[in-house]
Amino acid sequence: ENVFFHFIAAEFDPASPRVLSKLVRSTFPSLNFKIYIFREDAVINLISSSIRQALENPLNYARNYLGDILDLCVDRVIYLDSDLVVVDDIHKLWNTALTNSRVIGAPEYCHANFTKYFTDGFWSDPVLSRVFHSRRPCYFNTGVMVMDLVRWREGNYRKRIENWMEIQRKRRIYELGSLPPFLLVFAGNVEAIDHKWNQHGLGGDNVRGSCRSLHTGPVSLLHWSGKGKPWVRLDARNPCPLDHLWKPYDLYKGSSIKDRSSFPSSIFLGFSSYLS
Repeated sequence: ENVFFHFIAAEFDPASPRVLSKLVRSTFPSLNFKIYIFREDAVINLISSSIRQALENPLNYARNYLGDILDLCVDRVIYLDSDLVVVDDIHKLWNTALTNSRVIGAPEYCHANFTKYFTDGFWSDPVLSRVFHSRRPCYFNTGVMVMDLVRWREGNYRKRIENWMEIQRKRRIYELGSLPPFLLVFAGNVEAIDHKWNQHGLGGDNVRGSCRSLHTGPVSLLHWSGKGKPWVRLDARNPCPLDHLWKPYDLYKGSSIKDRSSFPSSIFLGFSSYLS
């Protein structure tokens, strides 16, 4: 009753926004939500090739444009990818304080090798790599973020991300899709959130056929980031053990959509914010 969902759908999804609206409304008749259309031409000319074709889907970049897509009265959101399940009270995540004028909050992983997210050409260029000189950057997964959209709009962070994407098209400074520009802009200036809010990598960390287990400790959110998706493995009757946790929440049961193997994980992006 206290949560409002903002769903982002692309113009040319296999499942149209009307299908999404009907599906959500029939499953959750009392849900407060709005569906926004993301125009792919806003970003299509900025996308460079990636290590995996799915990462080139324009909808993966919709998070860059939330300040423009969502109504101006929306001043704070929790951004959620669509390949995850929340198993805790989202209000706890909503209460995250963004201190020192930080724009986003997310679980950080400072033990990860940060250098691997960028090419040798980036690190050998003193002009480009100095972006991190005044920061201590850590990897964070952009599938779960608390975002202050007032600060986002005021700081014109969409343009800052686009500037790095333009450099990428000219110089090839990273191999992944929409993650590295976020790291370039925000890494080292992120409000650290408890790791339980993004148990990511359950999709197999891009390794075909691999299954992941949960990290030790409490779990508030399960995230099937990576190449393997639970709905694909369940449909193929070859699931990983944790994929059965996804099954009860699959809204496509008995639907007319037969083949979901080619659907990107971000075909529907969910955002939630508490109503004032």
